[in-house]
Amino acid sequence: MAREMGPVLKRCRSLGIEPSVLGIDKKSNRNFARAGKKVSEYGMQLREKQKAKFIYGVLEKPFRNNFEKAQKMKLGTTGENLMILLECRLDNIIFRLGFARTRVEARQIVDHKYILVNGKCVNIPSYSVKPGDVITVSEKARNKASQRMKDILEVTASRMVPAWLEADAENLTGTVKEYPTRDQIDVPVNEMLIVELYSK
Repeated sequence: MAREMGPVLKRCRSLGIEPSVLGIDKKSNRNFARAGKKVSEYGMQLREKQKAKFIYGVLEKPFRNNFEKAQKMKLGTTGENLMILLECRLDNIIFRLGFARTRVEARQIVDHKYILVNGKCVNIPSYSVKPGDVITVSEKARNKASQRMKDILEVTASRMVPAWLEADAENLTGTVKEYPTRDQIDVPVNEMLIVELYSK
């Protein structure tokens, strides 16, 4: 599976993202600043798209597909719909429920067939969840990777689960109560600039 490789903290600095947004509890001592360099309108738009792609771990083609899907949705604005579609990816839901430390780890857990959606195994990280869906960590993961899951839950215990999700850490299950609103998505991305970029 293709994905972005490279130093994560360096990429965070270049895009102006706090590592905690990715679930990484590290800070860089170095400051990244483009001294005296003015960023064009196109540059700002491109940067917002790169931020969204990097945070959610999505490459250009699937990102573009999500944008086109967001345009066709009848409710809400295209930008808000795009953020909701990205937020409802299965790998992101696993991260939000606290069953993975980072979205990268969540993607790996899904790939390894450790996740059930409504009782059926789903190993597609981009799978789109819907309200009412019940996400469960499989028996296979509880037996084979039980220590790993304990370590994960220890790290994520203090993480706030969004109001639109319900997590049961003891039974390793979670429920999608409703679609999130843009206000409930704590991702530092200006989606309107992405819409402007794709609308050119």
